[in-house]
Amino acid sequence: MSNAREAASMPAEIDFSESTPNPYAGRVRRRITINIDGDTVDYFKEESRRTGVPYQTIMNLYLGQCAAEGKHLTFA
Repeated sequence: MSNAREAASMPAEIDFSESTPNPYAGRVRRRITINIDGDTVDYFKEESRRTGVPYQTIMNLYLGQCAAEGKHLTFA
């Protein structure tokens, strides 16, 4: 009976002509293992508490911003 109810409420066709593409659809994430200094992790976890954004997301955003801006490390 639930299938009949679902079929009755589902439109025959859905118009996607005014929809916008998902900007994240082509982005592939990879799970990695990385060793990071405790102080660095603590910094991003504090930013997470301050902003409400998960710390791994903040780290990913920051690294992505560095890559987009073409930043390069300098070693003293």
